[in-house]
Amino acid sequence: TQGAKNEPRCRLECKYLTSADYKDLLWTTLAEFPGLLISLFAVDYLGRKKSMAICFFMFSLCILPLFACIGRIALTIFIFISRAFISGGYQVVFVYTPEVFPTEIRALGMGTSSGVARIGALITPFVAQVMLRTSVYLTLSVYCGCSLLAAIASLILPIETLGRGLQESEHYQEALGQTTNVTSQSNGTTQSMDQ
Repeated sequence: TQGAKNEPRCRLECKYLTSADYKDLLWTTLAEFPGLLISLFAVDYLGRKKSMAICFFMFSLCILPLFACIGRIALTIFIFISRAFISGGYQVVFVYTPEVFPTEIRALGMGTSSGVARIGALITPFVAQVMLRTSVYLTLSVYCGCSLLAAIASLILPIETLGRGLQESEHYQEALGQTTNVTSQSNGTTQSMDQ
């Protein structure tokens, strides 16, 4: 009121949530269902590595329009699409990881992967809230950059598990072999008794 300039404010700033914000949050949360459907069909047709890469790449692509201050409806639509793809990509990771590791280290591999994911979950509130107050563009750049790195890392993974069965442990195969031998020996004994 005293000659100060009123600069236009971007809709991505931190502020108290209104009922319209909660509705938008509900819509973007519902995006996880299409994300699950995307991953459900993509893993069997495209393979695990390509599905992860496409989901992560599409997430970063849908984040790009958020660098411009777009309208509320467009913002909600792009967040809906990006959340669907990131949710789908994360589900493909949970399909791929157990298929890569043999039984002996599957629990260790899944636990380690889950632990690293929790580190990301710990950092996210700081990026989404604290860094957002400093710079919207820096915050979006962190998410976009991490997603692009994840897409590239997905493509250079050494093993594609499409159509490949889970690897069983040697102990399980040995036990299964002994069971088969015992069964075949007992069947042979039964047959000789019949004769």
